[in-house]
Amino acid sequence: MPEPFLSIVVPAYNEARRIRDTLEKLCHIQASKPYSVELMVVDDGSTDQTVQTVEKFPGIRLVRNDRNHGKGFTVRHGVLEATGKYVLFTDADLSTPIEEADKLLSVLQRDGADVAIGSRALQRELIGVHQPWLRETGGRFFNLLVRAFTGLRLHDTQCGFKLFNRNSTRRAFEELRIEGFGFDPELLFLIERGGGRIVEVPVRWNDNPATKVRFLRDAAEMVLDLIGIRWRSLTGTYSEHH
Repeated sequence: MPEPFLSIVVPAYNEARRIRDTLEKLCHIQASKPYSVELMVVDDGSTDQTVQTVEKFPGIRLVRNDRNHGKGFTVRHGVLEATGKYVLFTDADLSTPIEEADKLLSVLQRDGADVAIGSRALQRELIGVHQPWLRETGGRFFNLLVRAFTGLRLHDTQCGFKLFNRNSTRRAFEELRIEGFGFDPELLFLIERGGGRIVEVPVRWNDNPATKVRFLRDAAEMVLDLIGIRWRSLTGTYSEHH
C-alpha cells in the first residue's frame, strides 16, 4: 500500500471521558480530505476505558506502550510507528482545533521546512479560553529558559500541535531522551541542531481545565530537563551524525 499523505498521532493517558468526541472529529476530517490520512492513538498505559473506547473505531490504529512512560515517550513511539509523509501530533483534548492542521501543512509545504509548530504566542488574540494567569505567566518564563538553555528562538515550544516531515525529522525522534512533558524543547533542539528548519504558525487554541500537567511538579521537572539538554549537548552525548 502507498504511504498515507498525513498521519495524525494522538498520545492518550486515561482519556476515556473525552477521547470519543476527539476521535469522531478526527474520523470526520479523515473522510473529508482529498488525500489519505492515517489516524493513530498511542495509549500510555491507561487504567480506564481509553483502549476499549478507541477499539470501537475500526478506522483508527491503536498503538500501546508496555506501561505508563510519559508524553514524550508516547509521542516518540507514535511518530516512529507512523507511515505518513507528514506526521501531526495533537493533544487528545484538541485544544487546538484539528482544522488548524491545514495552516501548518500549507506553511510547511510553502517554506520547505521540516517542522511547523502551532504557536499561541504569535497572535494571542486567537486564544479563545486563556490559561489561569499563573500558568500563562509561567509558560512565558519557561520560554525564556528554553531560549537560554537551547538557543532556540521560538516563541512557544509547548503547544501540543506540531507537524513534521517524517523522513527529515526521524533521526531527532530516535535521539529523543526526555519521556515527560519537557520533551518538546529537546525534540526541536535536535531537529535544528541537525540542520532542520522550524517555522511557527499562529493557531487558535482554548485552555482545557482538565489538563494533565501538574503545574509545580511538572514545571520543576521541565526545568531539570532543560539542564539535561544543555549538559548532553556540551558533553557530546547526542550523536554527531544526523
